[in-house]
Amino acid sequence: MTVRAWAELLRVSALFTVPGDALAGAAATGRRPDRGTALAVGASLCLYEAGMALNDWADRDEDAVDRPHRPIPSGRIAPGAALAAAGALTAAGLGLAARAGRPALAVATGLAATVWAYDLRLKHTPAGPAAMAAARGLDLLLGATATGAAKRAVSTGSRTGSGSRTTSGSSAAWGSGSRTGSASASNSRGFVRAALPAAGLLGAHTYAVTAVSRHEAQGGSTTAPLAALAATAALGAAALREQRGPGDATLDAGRGRKGESHRSHRPPATSASTATRLLLTALTGAYFRTAAGPLLHAALNPSPPLTQRAVGGGIRAMIPLQAALAARAGAAGSGLAVMGLVPLARTLARKVSLT
Repeated sequence: MTVRAWAELLRVSALFTVPGDALAGAAATGRRPDRGTALAVGASLCLYEAGMALNDWADRDEDAVDRPHRPIPSGRIAPGAALAAAGALTAAGLGLAARAGRPALAVATGLAATVWAYDLRLKHTPAGPAAMAAARGLDLLLGATATGAAKRAVSTGSRTGSGSRTTSGSSAAWGSGSRTGSASASNSRGFVRAALPAAGLLGAHTYAVTAVSRHEAQGGSTTAPLAALAATAALGAAALREQRGPGDATLDAGRGRKGESHRSHRPPATSASTATRLLLTALTGAYFRTAAGPLLHAALNPSPPLTQRAVGGGIRAMIPLQAALAARAGAAGSGLAVMGLVPLARTLARKVSLT
């Protein structure tokens, strides 16, 4: 019974919607997933679960009225235990992010702060959906900053070391460290910029789903599901557009006017192979099918059960959306790996509710 209670508190069936954030972020930078990506996934899982535990702790009085079966109001988990779990999971998430480098830790700290602010302060305010959207976007950016972190540190350190002569004292060491840190920070900012479009799309979907979730206990809203349905269609169309690779702008700038004729003779850097285009279309279709049906039903009949089902569909739809964002960036393998989580999420959702 205790294991079951903790599984419900932490919404373990929703965990499968988390790894795709880091993989989509890594794909947006044009890098293959590596140890840093794995650390980002671990940090994301910890921070996500921290948010779940904190959410039920903060809502324990409300749940005693609307959801008395939840673990805390039913007495299966003590409020103090839930709060302690939220703190421990947050610390674990930040610790994992720190191992992926300072840029990743900075993003993870912003993510943790957003999660705690949402659960403790913003959830029942007009800023609630925006806070949740920011959290998902930051989670994707965490994958972007963590991926390749070790390689970036080694490469910038090597360039600095090879280009400097040994001089007396600590001034040379300080100069070397400054240049290394500056180069590393510049690289990290570049990867963040490359991942911002994908983070924006994922954040917009999260905003729409969160707006619907605000009515899942009482139902009665037709506007929120309809707006989320329109957003789903728009996001699907946006995901189908080809993504400009993170290195293309730098490459084009270096060519100057003299390189114009060469650009006209080479295939565009954003053109995808037929197989990748077909995969992207299939993944985007899966995203729309997963989210749109339940949203339409909730719009036609905004009862609490159908509204909750629409929220669950929106949460599950994050997986094919993440897969589509990865494939859109040219990482078909990552997209297929993310989609491999769908059967696992579906199976576990039959045992533990997503909402």
